Amino acid sequence: MTPPAFAGLASLTVSRLAHIVRSLLPRLLLPGLLLALAAGGISWAGGQSVLAERIWAGATALVLALLVVHILSSLRRGEFGLDLIAALAMGAALVFGENLAGAIVALMFTGGEALEAFAQRRAAREMSALLARVPRTAARYENGRLADVPLDALRPGDRLLVRRGEVVPVDGTLDSALAALDQSALTGEPLPVRRARGEKVMSGTTNAGDAFDLVTSHAAADSTYAGIVRLVAAAQQSKAPMVRLADRYALGFLGLTLVIAGAAWAFSGDPIRLLAVLVIATPCPLILAVPVAIISGISRCAARGVLVKDGGALERLATLRTVLIDKTGTLTGGRPRLVATTARAGLAPDEVLRLAASLDQASAHVVAGALVEAAGARGLALASPSAIKEEPGAGLTGRVEGHEVAVGGWGFVAARLSASAIDADIMAERALWAERPGTVVVAVAVDGTLAGALLLADAVREEAQAVLGALRAMGVTRLILATGDETGRAEAIAAGLGFDAVLSNMTPQDKAAAVAAERAGGPVMMIGDGVNDAPALAAADIGVAMGGGGSVAASEAASIVILVDKLDRLIDAMAIGRRSRAIAVQSVVAGIGLSTLGMIAAAFGLLAPVEGALLQEAIDVAVILNALRALRAPPKAAAGG
Repeated sequence: MTPPAFAGLASLTVSRLAHIVRSLLPRLLLPGLLLALAAGGISWAGGQSVLAERIWAGATALVLALLVVHILSSLRRGEFGLDLIAALAMGAALVFGENLAGAIVALMFTGGEALEAFAQRRAAREMSALLARVPRTAARYENGRLADVPLDALRPGDRLLVRRGEVVPVDGTLDSALAALDQSALTGEPLPVRRARGEKVMSGTTNAGDAFDLVTSHAAADSTYAGIVRLVAAAQQSKAPMVRLADRYALGFLGLTLVIAGAAWAFSGDPIRLLAVLVIATPCPLILAVPVAIISGISRCAARGVLVKDGGALERLATLRTVLIDKTGTLTGGRPRLVATTARAGLAPDEVLRLAASLDQASAHVVAGALVEAAGARGLALASPSAIKEEPGAGLTGRVEGHEVAVGGWGFVAARLSASAIDADIMAERALWAERPGTVVVAVAVDGTLAGALLLADAVREEAQAVLGALRAMGVTRLILATGDETGRAEAIAAGLGFDAVLSNMTPQDKAAAVAAERAGGPVMMIGDGVNDAPALAAADIGVAMGGGGSVAASEAASIVILVDKLDRLIDAMAIGRRSRAIAVQSVVAGIGLSTLGMIAAAFGLLAPVEGALLQEAIDVAVILNALRALRAPPKAAAGG
């Protein structure tokens, strides 16, 4: 018996040799084989045929030896691939003295490996860029001085300095007046965004303005960027189910190859025909085209701000029939937006908004941020406020362009008004708004007089209608809104959007159960963003998380994460997934079909081994180049932006 230590050493040696094989084949062997073929050709032309045969045989034997090591390693892991056909073809070429054909098969195999390696390097470019940007240290305030400390040493509550051009190392809250942030690495948005004191700042964004202070809210390992990096690592290491399916097809194709090769030898009595059949069958496009197309599709999704964690998720996008969508943060924006404005007679509604937003620039409250954002969207020129006084959670007062302005809840503003300063029409409108569920009413007073009121709500995303329509066009037959909101609010949000069902008052367990129930009708997608959506995201065939502002739990549970806060990027991902799968299948069918025709021709003696090797080389290059088309952008989707 082999001692356990020696058995372990043998296993380790095989694994290390296999790793060397995978590294050497595309990098060193390809130029070496080209040199060997050229040297053999020169020797042959110079009348040194024996030397030429030895050079070709030596090159073939070297590749064959390395390939056998790789095959043994694969078999130890329980993987069966079509590399075996390449090994049989090279071995038969050496046995029958067809050394040039063997060298061409070796070149063909290593050339295919090199093309696949190139495709994988190019496809991983966008995702690898995320990993390259991970900061290693942070500047932390310690006893009035700055000290560079490792990220692992950071704790919630630490105060950091983020210099111009630096990547924000951890999630936190801005502790300076303003900050300009480049979020393109996370969201794909080209323009910097501005953040005010007290607002949240995501790790992984770049400081595009002056240095600012940040109070950390998470440890480095729990921050947004760290979570995304973990998802990226998982995506790069994944293997698509369709590739495993291709490996299962390998056994059938190997059997077909051996039957045709054996029949050709048996009926003709010529072993060279067997060799010609083996040569043409090497290597099968299943091995090359599928991973190239799928990895290329994952790369395209990453460039559009959609992180696909594994190739299987990309493939399943083409088979969806049911989609469940969460409301808050998914169908809606998850934050208040201005939906209506009213003003007293003689005052324009936009002027009420401008004055309120000018004052609210000094507040970190989420409602204040929504008013400032709404004013910016309308192109209103905001003034600098002064003499600001804020009552947290109630409202604030101050001077704007010489006017005394008060913004806040009705009780806060009413306390600063006289009875004669209250406008009856505004009060009537405010009363109607107050009856609408899920809304916030903000009152605005100017110089002691009620100037107007602003209605804010978590409104449906602008792109939601187009996204739902695009899902229908892509074959989704059932759309369901699943929310924890009460029934009236849920039905009001869903009105006019074309949902087949509205599920309200849902707990996390209810959402997961709903996903399980819908799976009887075909593959199910769940789209959500919160911790309460995580069980349903994990239970679905495809879980899609709105990672731009959603929870880490949702992103970890989902198989696809939309890094941009735009629902329409899902349609882009579906278009890319369908196109990538179609290209992979197209390449496989075309490659296998052409290879089979070539094998039949070789069996009848119409192709010599060298001619068959050259033909299969052309077939493999063609299918790989076709698979690389998945790197290009698909036709623009209906809802894509």
